[in-house]
Amino acid sequence: MSAISLHALDVRAPPNAEGKTVQILHGISLQIAQGEQVAIIGRSGAGKTMLLHAMAASLPPHGGEVQVLGKNPWQISSHARQQLRSHLFIAPQTPPLPPRQRVITTVLAGRLAQWSIWRAVWSLFKPQDPLAAWQALQQFDLQDKLYARVDRLSGGERQRCGLARMLLSNAQIFLVDEPLSALDPTLAASTLASLQAQAKARGASLICSLHHVELAQRCFPRLIGIAGGKIAFDAPSHAVSPAMLKALYVGEGTLPDDDTAAALEPRFTPSLPASVHC
Repeated sequence: MSAISLHALDVRAPPNAEGKTVQILHGISLQIAQGEQVAIIGRSGAGKTMLLHAMAASLPPHGGEVQVLGKNPWQISSHARQQLRSHLFIAPQTPPLPPRQRVITTVLAGRLAQWSIWRAVWSLFKPQDPLAAWQALQQFDLQDKLYARVDRLSGGERQRCGLARMLLSNAQIFLVDEPLSALDPTLAASTLASLQAQAKARGASLICSLHHVELAQRCFPRLIGIAGGKIAFDAPSHAVSPAMLKALYVGEGTLPDDDTAAALEPRFTPSLPASVHC
């Protein structure tokens, strides 16, 4: 069974103040297997975040079909859809963490779907599983922040705190939006390695949008390139050529020649330390 299956998917952005909508995704068709790890790359505004939200069943399609764990979330009851969403976890680029809350409470919020309402409320006053929160934070070298307040964290620490919360969920699909944007290259690589290892250990699918192109190509077996709300390519990472990347980030569907490609290389391929391995 596929974890995610999209067929000819069209998605529009929510209405603006004037009630108008803009179509963001156009005819997206792809399948992601259970346990597969995939990176989504593309320019800012290409539709990567919208695609993740469509996969997370948080945006209804304007056309086409979404299947999540074998179910169409828009053809089942709202209660069943909520239950289906408990098997997904979407981690936004800027996690909406309560600023005055302690990190331990924020991380344990990943358990809310598994707890009764009484246990969830009680955990606000007496954290119910501090060891689990510490262990999740340890995966991202953040265990020393267990009792810190969220508003005392840096941007990168907040991102990693959001990832630690994800580890405490029972999700079978991790949908992660630009988790490395506030991290230096070495920390970005180690954070991604921990995230991938945890997903593999539980057999969860990992779909991750990334601006770090070299890291995506080095660490993920499959790359999906998005341009203008459409799939530009969907290929094994070893088959994605520099020319394909140049067309994705620089061109408008045309492939630059080799000299132009070489000249434009630094614009989108960040340098990673030689010691970094996935």
